[in-house]
Amino acid sequence: MSGCFQTIETSSDSEQASTIEASETSRNCIKNYNPETDYFPDKTDLKYAKGFSVDYHKHYKVVTVKDPWNPEKDKFKYVLFQCGTPAPEGFDDAEIIEIPIESVVALSTTYLSHLDALNLVDRLTGVQDAKNITTPSIRQKIDSGEVVEVARERNVDIEQILALNPDLIVTFGLGTTEAETYSKLLEAGFDVTVNSEYLENTPLGRAEWLKFTALFFNREAKAARIFSEIDREYNRIANLVKTVEERPTVVTEFNYQGTWFVPGGESYVAKFLEDAGADYFWKDNKSTASIPLDFEVVYDVAAAADFWLNVDRNWETKEDAIEDDPRYGNFTAWQTGQIYNYTARVNEHGGNDYWESGVLNPHLILSDLVTIFHPELLPDTEKVYYEKLESRS
Repeated sequence: MSGCFQTIETSSDSEQASTIEASETSRNCIKNYNPETDYFPDKTDLKYAKGFSVDYHKHYKVVTVKDPWNPEKDKFKYVLFQCGTPAPEGFDDAEIIEIPIESVVALSTTYLSHLDALNLVDRLTGVQDAKNITTPSIRQKIDSGEVVEVARERNVDIEQILALNPDLIVTFGLGTTEAETYSKLLEAGFDVTVNSEYLENTPLGRAEWLKFTALFFNREAKAARIFSEIDREYNRIANLVKTVEERPTVVTEFNYQGTWFVPGGESYVAKFLEDAGADYFWKDNKSTASIPLDFEVVYDVAAAADFWLNVDRNWETKEDAIEDDPRYGNFTAWQTGQIYNYTARVNEHGGNDYWESGVLNPHLILSDLVTIFHPELLPDTEKVYYEKLESRS
């Protein structure tokens, strides 16, 4: 990432309020509570994210998150009140959580890059699938035993979490298993928050969930500075391709157990491709989710695509593709060798940094894609997450 972070100037109602975010280690509980003081001088302003919102009050914040299991229906609500001030009343439908959080268990890799960027790795005590984690600062904590594994392959060890007794557990909503885990953690008496960043249909919308994590630690100003730079760099790169006349055609994904799931035209993948100067075959589709299609349907539409992206991660060479299905050999991108996958940063256990730091760094992913489609626009730029599928010979 190039350039300097933009500093956001703020003003406070009291010296106490202005120092809430200042310390990396002290909780900074309010000693002399004044109901007239605004204890949150730095406030979150959302530009792209649609899945959460925050309303500020003098000594507490009301954070609302779309229910990832029923996005159009119920919502999760969290009332975050500043340590040293009274817990607000009248929120029977919400979790009441004292902040800033001092210890956290993360059951989603998205949060790991957030904690690293916000200099909050020291607050992390437990993770899921430790061997798959790639963030260096967190790997170091795991290897030293300071961070322990509390869940493996979606199976959560409640007893282990009880031993850690974290202030907060952050998880994600994906399916029935996660919904059941969320309920069990609540029943055990933990404060639990749900992350639904994956429902955002733009890369910058997903990255902006950094601000959601920051709310629990009073790190709004730092999150704003970081995201401002990400936003600026992403749009700088996107602007390079706006006037490009020739846009190469692209197909993504692969046939899995008889179904080829192509990204909808309003999905974050389609947005990446558009901003990278590619012509996506399903760009006019209005879905934000994946579209299940038969192999023959994709073949008829996209066999002549110039590029093929996001293929089976088990394919290490071009030959692996046709060993799975000989019909792949008829694709133009296979014949010309223009197949790319986001597997450049995969560790020995299969942990893929694309799904860890990549969520927070869409500008780097966009740079990779522009380098693939329009290398002349970003000369001498090395790809970070993507790599070409080479031939065995």
